[in-house]
This record gives sequence, structure tokens and C-alpha cells, in this order.
Amino acid sequence: MSSVRFGVLGAARIAPAALVGPANKPPRCSVVAVAARDADRAAQFASRHAIATSTDSYAELVRLEQIDAVYVGLPASLHAHWSIEALRAGKHVLCEKPFATSAEEAEEMVAVARERGRVLCEAFHYAYHPLARRVREICASGAIGELRRLEARFDAPIGDTEDIRYILALGGGATMDLGCYPIHQMRTIAAAEPVVVSAEASERPSGVDEVMTAEFRFPTGVSGRMHCSMSKEGGFGVSLDVEGSRGALHVTNLIAPGLGYELKWHNADGEFDEKVEADGSTFDYQMAEFVAGALDGKSLPTGGQDAIDNMRAIDAVYRAAGLPPRRA
Repeated sequence: MSSVRFGVLGAARIAPAALVGPANKPPRCSVVAVAARDADRAAQFASRHAIATSTDSYAELVRLEQIDAVYVGLPASLHAHWSIEALRAGKHVLCEKPFATSAEEAEEMVAVARERGRVLCEAFHYAYHPLARRVREICASGAIGELRRLEARFDAPIGDTEDIRYILALGGGATMDLGCYPIHQMRTIAAAEPVVVSAEASERPSGVDEVMTAEFRFPTGVSGRMHCSMSKEGGFGVSLDVEGSRGALHVTNLIAPGLGYELKWHNADGEFDEKVEADGSTFDYQMAEFVAGALDGKSLPTGGQDAIDNMRAIDAVYRAAGLPPRRA
């Protein structure tokens, strides 16, 4: 195999930015098929993005011989089933976050990927961008001393209660859709798995968490706090703060730096305001790494055990908040 030919499951709003655009840039990949529940919607998506094949059958798409990988852009409640179906059909899988609706589902997905010898990657696109790499480098280098405290937040005023993120049966919830990012960021910076000390949610009548705040403790002695909100009453905010024994770091918009970001840190040597060179979006960097994983066997940081561990932390947050599991 000299290139990766993608099929898209779900003509979702995010698919053009997350997959179609990036796949048109690297020389070793392309998008050749799309499936949506509605045949007309699939055909319109295919026409708009110059995709050769469209179908209203997810099962048909994952079995197509002309594709090598599947992008799963469906509601979270469908991630595990269709990722597993694609893996069993011999396809590599790039699965949107949140990876699954429970750690148990994540474990099954990863087990099938290992059994079939295929790449399975959770689409935490931010983690592949040079800005995220630079933040990890500063924190791991000792430049701000030993880590003591992490605080991460992702607030986005969705508000529309008809949105799938407000539907429990589809794996909705602020922690699933938004909180998964700050949880992943803190786990990555701490390089350890947390214990959830406490969690408090603002819950909709449907059982979906609209706002969540959780306190974490890491075995390294680092403490952490995650906050996420999709309430229409809140504003938009994405930030990560890291306190060390010799200094501190603050970064805004780590998730979508292409829209503008701020990276500031300080220690005894001074204060630093950095800009990181980048020649593409977070999705571009993710696509290049995924293709390298599929074609060259390169290890990816957001697959396998990492995806399982992030779902374990999400599950623990819900348990601590007294909310039911997200599994449909």
C-alpha cells in the first residue's frame, strides 16, 4: 500500500475540516467514499467535496475494497460499533473523540485493532500540532521546575438542546464532548493517570451534564482541576495553566491554535511570550501522522492505551459526580 484511501462514516459538519481538507494536502492519502444515513445527504456531500462514491449504508462503506481507512465522525454512541466493524473489515480507523462511551468499549476497540494489526487512533488533533509539542517540552524539561498544579478548561456555549451533544442516548454531555480535551491535556502533561477526587455537574433533565468541574490527584503528587461547559449562559474559553516549583505556564486555545493563541511562561530567568512555527492546521498535522502510522508503522500518541486511559478518567468523573455512565 503506497497511499491511504479514506471512507467517511457520517457527513458531519466537522468532516471537511477534520478529514477532507487535510487529506487533499499530503501526497499519500485521499478521500474516495462517504456514507450517511440519508442517501441524498451522502450524495450532496460527495459532490461538494469531489468524492467518487456515496452510499446510505455504513456497512457497505466499511467493506469497500477501494478504501484502506475509515474516518468515524458519527455520534459517540456509534463510535465503538462502527470502528470495530471497520477494523474487522481490515481498515485502519481514525475515530473522532470521545473515543467511545465507556472504557469497556474502548478496550474492545483496541483489542480488535491489535488482533487485526490495524491503526486505531482517537482524533485528538491538537496533540499533533507544534504548539502542543512545545507546551509538553517546556513542562517536561524542568524549565518551570517540578509540576505541582494543572488547571484546564474548555467552555463552548452550544445551548441548542436539540444538538446531539444534549442527547444522552447518543453519548452526549459536556464532559464527553468538551471535557475530554482538558482531561487528555492534564494526563499528557502529568505523564500519569489520575484519581478523581471529586466532581460536580450541572445536569439537564435528560441526564446530560451541561457543566462539569472535577478535581484530580496524580500519583506524582500533582493536583489538577478540569472545567467544561456547553451552557448558552457561558462564554467561549480554552486554557491550560501549569504551576511548577520554579515557575508557571499559561496557554490559551491549545485546541485550535490556528484561530489565535497565547503561550506565556516564566521562571527565575525571566518571562517568555512564545510563538511556535506551524505550516498547517492541527488536522493537517494529525493526518500526516495517521498516514505515517498506516503506511510506515509509526506509533501514534492518541491511540491504544492512551484512548482507553482517557475513557477511564471520563468514566471516573461521571461516577464521582453521581451521574450514570454514558454507554447507550
